[in-house]
Amino acid sequence: MNAQDGEGDLDALLTYLRDVRGFDFTGYKRPSLSRRITKRMHTVDADDYQRYLSVLEANPGEFVELFNTILINVTGFLRDREAWDYLAGSVIPAIVAAKGPSDVIRVWSAGCASGEEAYSLAVLLADAIGEQRFSQHVKLYATDVDEEALARARHARYPHADLVGAFGEERAARYFDSDGTTSVFRQDLRHALIFGRHDVIQDPPISRVDLLVCRNTLMYFTADAQRRALSAFHYGLSPRGYLFLGKSEALVTRTNLFEAVDLHQHVFRKDSSADPERPAHPTGSLAHPQPAARDTGNRFTDAAVELSPIAQLVVDRSGHLVVANRHARDLFGIGAGDIGRPLRDLEISYRPVDLRSPLEQALRDRRPVPITDVEWDPPAGRKQYLDVHLLPLGETPPLLGVAITFTEVGRYRLLREELERSQGELEAAYEELQSVVEELETTNEELQSTNEELETTNEEIHSTNEELETMNEELQSTNEELETINNELRVRTSQLDDVNQFLQSILGSLHSGVVVLDRELHVREWSRQAEELWGLRPEEVEGRHFLNLDIGLPVDRLRAAIRGVLTASSEREQVVLAAVNRRGRSIECSVSVSPLTAGGDAGDPPAGVIILMDPVPG
Repeated sequence: MNAQDGEGDLDALLTYLRDVRGFDFTGYKRPSLSRRITKRMHTVDADDYQRYLSVLEANPGEFVELFNTILINVTGFLRDREAWDYLAGSVIPAIVAAKGPSDVIRVWSAGCASGEEAYSLAVLLADAIGEQRFSQHVKLYATDVDEEALARARHARYPHADLVGAFGEERAARYFDSDGTTSVFRQDLRHALIFGRHDVIQDPPISRVDLLVCRNTLMYFTADAQRRALSAFHYGLSPRGYLFLGKSEALVTRTNLFEAVDLHQHVFRKDSSADPERPAHPTGSLAHPQPAARDTGNRFTDAAVELSPIAQLVVDRSGHLVVANRHARDLFGIGAGDIGRPLRDLEISYRPVDLRSPLEQALRDRRPVPITDVEWDPPAGRKQYLDVHLLPLGETPPLLGVAITFTEVGRYRLLREELERSQGELEAAYEELQSVVEELETTNEELQSTNEELETTNEEIHSTNEELETMNEELQSTNEELETINNELRVRTSQLDDVNQFLQSILGSLHSGVVVLDRELHVREWSRQAEELWGLRPEEVEGRHFLNLDIGLPVDRLRAAIRGVLTASSEREQVVLAAVNRRGRSIECSVSVSPLTAGGDAGDPPAGVIILMDPVPG
């Protein structure tokens, strides 16, 4: 089964799960999802997705096993104790202080799994405001997509040893009724907790929430699904509500929806001025500037374009380059003399991508023209991947021109490639769970039904707890393997740093001036001895063409020697040239030109040139 066929069969399986059982996994990270499904396929001896689909159709009970494998309900009481201590010591007191004695405190535990997180919140809140006020003025919503996990959470029965380990003997006895090996959350406080199932993609968020806890859940989703979830969280929180995330979830720091309260503990507060649905628009006099303010506005606009982190060009309707901001000039080597020249005469018109035809199309059709996934190798930098957009300027004739933006979109792709080269294939270890949920107030009848269910299913819960312990041990083993891999990666990274430092010390220890050129004769390395000889620092020459350097050495006379080495017609060239050192003294300099091998086969062309320069003793 090739990769393309496998993707199609996996899509068919996911469509079947959505249509038949109502589980939509399209927002989950595909590698993790595929790995979890494959694990279950191996258990039932299914060789591919199509055969496993046949197993599901023939055996409906397999759905439960599959969902248990996909939905990793890993949780615990006060998990990551330091973060929970911060929540209890700073966040909850701030929420309580902002409320009146009779105001309701609304808390939402999204992705609560089997309920340990929700009952941890209940204990901390009851400690902060007292048991009577907790019972009367707290609404704690706990939601998850896994019905089996929610059933365990509703029963509120946990091993007594786990409770003592998290809360201590005194608090465990105060909030849980023990029957020996297990304990149940107190019934008079239990009615403040409302459990419900919610689909992470379809259902709206609970509203007017003072504290939203969603820990180690977003990390299982794609970046797009995480952004949608954070937008829903922003909508559901009260104007100054708090968001408490897990230590592996950092996408929230790249949005303007929340302000950080404590980054180390991953506690954030809703930014009420941000709009998750649409960008903020200027209002008042800024939206309609008066004539006296236009010059100032133009200066602000020019400064904003110049300092923008996105490379931008502006071409007038006759095809001449009229604006190139600082980032564009640095990225593409555009000089001041290029402003005003026809774009077709500049290198940027065809590198990194041909802009001539798209420019004509944008001018002709008066519509934006996108160019995606453009690969760009800067002369002195790492490879980048760009999205290019050509945007016509002016809504009515005559058209002013076209703005061209270059947005760097490959940072995470390049980081992932570098990581794979360092440690091999390390698949994402997390799956994506549920976040966006709907508000659901259960009634007194549902609570009564839950109590009756608790009395009739004790044996089933004991069995489920044993299975949960087994799953926890399996996950612990997986985490230990992952930690071993991470340790190996750190060792290899340290070794690589040592090698690089060792090579730099060798280069600095040579008595000769050393210059390393690439095949285009751009300077890649300029040793300290070369700086002492000719008076130019490395940052002044690196990336420049060697034959264009203005130093005391007649570099143009080395052109033939360099060409001979690069074409492999000569293994080594050595000449003696009259030169002037940085102190203005005339010297004779012995210059040795050798090929820079790339470490490949013997017949491979040189990767560049190594030049050694030694003053001849007078």
